[in-house]
Amino acid sequence: MTGSSVTDTFPTPTIAPLGDAALLVRFGTALTDSANRAAIALVALLQRAPVPGVVEVAPSLVSVLLRYDPLTAAAADIAAELRLRLYALAAAAPPPGREWTIPIRFDGPDFDSVAAALKLRPAAFIAAHNGAPLRVLATGFAPGFVYCGLHAEALVLPRRTEVRPMVPAGTVLFAAGQTAITATELPTGWHVIGSTEFNNFDPAAEPPTQLSPGDRVSFTVAP
Repeated sequence: MTGSSVTDTFPTPTIAPLGDAALLVRFGTALTDSANRAAIALVALLQRAPVPGVVEVAPSLVSVLLRYDPLTAAAADIAAELRLRLYALAAAAPPPGREWTIPIRFDGPDFDSVAAALKLRPAAFIAAHNGAPLRVLATGFAPGFVYCGLHAEALVLPRRTEVRPMVPAGTVLFAAGQTAITATELPTGWHVIGSTEFNNFDPAAEPPTQLSPGDRVSFTVAP
């Protein structure tokens, strides 16, 4: 789907096949606030008005993957139903997400170097980082992993050039205009700026994660 704008609010999407059992709806090739909001709004719309034949809806930062059973559904039919929903996307934008406050400790090994790279004193970086709520942009990559953003342009910093072999659950990461929180042990190329007691993954719970795309997170300094 190209060449026509779905709405005046969201970017024009493209629909492309991904293998023989999935379609990808992409709202951009780079992370922007409007592309992310569009992806979140589409997922909410598909939850309210599912496309017949779709067995899974998997969002990412600027795109949404729809998996279907090719034995019972045709890609052309899925795409046609999807276009109808895309044309109604602006009117179906979801309500604001839930509000969260997450205390963090700025005790990460990269905290001082991040502040210095941004030409800020440590206290000024903390004030800027916590100065405004962030949206949950997406969850995934690893169980409970959450991306929050977008920070102001003055706080945008590239990822590290080297990957840390492993960081624990509850690690607060910073890069590319975002703050992320790990919920499991994993390697990372993000800057490690702190830690938190907040746990976003409980495999015994339903759902297993607390934060959802579109929620708003306010970060505070942990006592």
